[in-house]
Amino acid sequence: MNTRLIVTSALASAMALGLTGPSAAQARPKEKCYGIAKPGQNDCANLSGSHSCAGQSKVDKGVDEWRYVPAGTCAELKGTSEQEARVLMGAK
Repeated sequence: MNTRLIVTSALASAMALGLTGPSAAQARPKEKCYGIAKPGQNDCANLSGSHSCAGQSKVDKGVDEWRYVPAGTCAELKGTSEQEARVLMGAK
């Protein structure tokens, strides 16, 4: 009887760990995507240096503001890479 209880407990624990582990979406690599952040929703310092923390963007979709997105999705979101953002900033 004790052996059955131990095996059942071990199996339940293993299943619980599997359910709380990282999902495929969380394990996907991320990249910085510029020009998609809404006001107050940037992930960190901007390229122009006007602030150095997350959540401090003041404009919608500022060229120098960025957010982390799943790798390969930035173009779909109409964003740019850091190099492209730097060129756009220089063009202004």
